[in-house]
Order: sequence, then C-alpha cells, then structure tokens
Amino acid sequence: MTKKVINQKGKFDEEILNLIEPNFIFKDKPINRFKIVENNEDNYPTNKNDLLEKLKIKINSIDNCKLKNNSQNLVLGEGNVNSPIMLIGEAPGVEEEKFSAPFKGEVGELLNKMLLAIEIKRQKIYCSYAINFRPPEDRKPTSLEIKRYSVFLKEHISIINPKIIILMGGSAMEAVTGINTKLSSERGKWKETILKNKTYPVMISFNPSYLIRFPENKKYSWEDLKKIKKKIDELKIVI
Repeated sequence: MTKKVINQKGKFDEEILNLIEPNFIFKDKPINRFKIVENNEDNYPTNKNDLLEKLKIKINSIDNCKLKNNSQNLVLGEGNVNSPIMLIGEAPGVEEEKFSAPFKGEVGELLNKMLLAIEIKRQKIYCSYAINFRPPEDRKPTSLEIKRYSVFLKEHISIINPKIIILMGGSAMEAVTGINTKLSSERGKWKETILKNKTYPVMISFNPSYLIRFPENKKYSWEDLKKIKKKIDELKIVI
C-alpha cells in the first residue's frame, strides 16, 4: 500500500485564508525588475511630525472642495512615521471620519489580520489614504478628486520616505501610479514610483473594504501578501 502525500504548504495557505476570513483573488505574473534607490533617513533633518502637521494645515486650507465641505474631519495618517512600510488606502469611511484615523472598525480588524498573516503588526507601519476626506455616502472618489489630492499624497509619501509602498484599492493605485484601469489586472505586480529623485517599490492590492463585500477574492490578496513578505525579506527590512 502506498501512502498518500500531504501537501503541507497548501494546507498552511488554506489555514491562513480561513484565519483572515474575507477572501482574496490574483494571478501569478512575473515581477517587474527595477533599480531601487536606497532611502536615507538623514535626508530629513526636520521632524516628520512637524512636516505632517504643516501638510495637514495645507490640506485643510484647500478651497472649493465638496469633499472637504461635506466632511466632519480630515483623516491624514496613523502609525510609525519612521516605518519602512507605508500603506495607502482609498478614502475614509464613517468610522474613520468619526475617529479622524485610517482603517477603523471592521475594515481595520481585517487589515490587522492580513498584516499579521505575514508577521507585521499594524502599529509598526504607517497607514494613510489617497483622499483625506470621506466622500458623500462612501462613494468612489472621482478622477478629478484623486488628481487634486494626489499632490498632497505625494508630499505625504516624501515625508514618510518608506522603502516599500502598499496601495490598497483603485483610488490609491490611480493617485500614486496614474493607472486607472481595472485593479484586478494590475494587482500582484511590483511596480515603481519616483518622487523627488527617489524610487519606491510599489505593490497594488485589494482594499480591505472591498474584500469584506467580495470575500471570494481573499485568495488573491493572500498571494499579494506573500509577495510583500518576500520583498521585505529580500531587502532585509526590519519592521
């Protein structure tokens, strides 16, 4: 009698997917190769918190903006400002607007589980949004709104100066890369963005709020998370 071989890796992946709960979806495609310019924290002698406060004032001073006028609170960012990982979502929702902080409530709980699946505690990274004010009725931001706020987002990225950027959702993808095609065709691929002569590796993936509505896509996000973990190990990033 022959013994049945058990696929331990497949079993492990399935257990992780079940732990995270809402489901994930993506294709395996070759990773783009690009040269990474090392980011040097010494280039930022000014306190990052001071720079973020100035950025917040700048965003709050924006004129003729329906998003700002119909929102109660500005949501800038939260987490470790010196982290090598910056995670950017789409826009605040009800809970985020209430607490003036990103990824709260059910969405935040799912994000925590996703990050823990690759051994990252959320408080060790820095989280923000492509749009700083909650869109009415939680609608998707328009391309004009994304473009207008991308100026602030790019300054935000330069202040944090991460080594890896994770973009969750189509609005974040469009704001940073300029790509406005279907997210499912772009996710799971390493790309790059250049800001102020610095090159940042970028990974595009689904937003946690999307995964709550469409849990069948969880398996794709899990593939993206594994690629992020691999890149962290390759670059010897300590979080």
